[in-house]
Amino acid sequence: MSNPSISYPLGPSPVGPAKVQRIFDGVYWLRMPLPFSLDHINLWLLEDCINSVQGWTLVDCGIDSTQTKELWEQVIKNHLMNKPILRVIATHMHPDHLGNAHWICARFKAPLWMSSTEYFTAQQILNSDSGFGGALVAQFMASHGLANVDWLKSIAQRSDAFSNMVPKIPDQFVKIEHDLVISIGNSEWRCIEGYGHSPEHISLYNQEHGLLISGDMLLPKISTNVSVWANAPESNPVKDFLDSLLHFQPLPESTLVCPSHGLPFHGIAHRLHELRTHHEARLEEVLQACSVKPHSAHDVIGIMFKRELDLHQITFAIGEALAHLHWWWHRGALKRFTVEGQVTRFGI
Repeated sequence: MSNPSISYPLGPSPVGPAKVQRIFDGVYWLRMPLPFSLDHINLWLLEDCINSVQGWTLVDCGIDSTQTKELWEQVIKNHLMNKPILRVIATHMHPDHLGNAHWICARFKAPLWMSSTEYFTAQQILNSDSGFGGALVAQFMASHGLANVDWLKSIAQRSDAFSNMVPKIPDQFVKIEHDLVISIGNSEWRCIEGYGHSPEHISLYNQEHGLLISGDMLLPKISTNVSVWANAPESNPVKDFLDSLLHFQPLPESTLVCPSHGLPFHGIAHRLHELRTHHEARLEEVLQACSVKPHSAHDVIGIMFKRELDLHQITFAIGEALAHLHWWWHRGALKRFTVEGQVTRFGI
């Protein structure tokens, strides 16, 4: 069903791998494939000039993989017009955004720009067992109701889940933060912080052209994952995410939102309302269920997700279910307790 309040001015067909599409002078869109059900990431090339050198600023990189590098070779050959990448901006530390940064930064001797929280979180995950797999994550998932022995074993063995896609991170970075204005080419881009999806996500807003590179904070059709993770087991990411949406509320309705997944779109006010309404509805469902009887995060998956989930999706689903439980737990509406010393449940 079409949404009359969301429109796609660049058309319904996305760019293909290694193809570059002009949005307007100085701003270009390309895609890289991902090996997940969410099968692509949008990347952004911005014409730039630093120290009198003409080149490009790249926003996000794709994962580290042979396929990604082969496609980047095509982009470099066919679309960069013999101009170097002068800097890489990573909106956040998730593998599809940061994974290939080390390769591009080394190839062009370009600095990595990102928020300090994202940079150091990525370093910590890369050098510890606290990311998207490993023994700590398996224990965490079991404590919140995941009982599938084979899945828990697979999660425990996936201690390299992050490093497979982000094998290395540049040793140095340039810190960016909320409200910092970055001059890129002849334009200025203001950093807008976002929380809940990742530790300190940065979106980029260009007032002159009415363009927002939103990263994962604003997607046109799906709600970005908002999860509690094993390395921050008592966090309240739904609150963080909803509070962050307020930073985007003042942007004009004419803003062209360029997301990391899906198509560039108009309709930012409507999308912000949809996201807030979506989470409010899920929160109410979770509270009603837990008011009848205590629920674990795994129990809540069946309430929040109406489709069958694979192993990759189940870890994100438990994290998101727990995030909605934590909203009420932090507010004091639900109590948290452990049943038989093993599974954490929430109830009144």
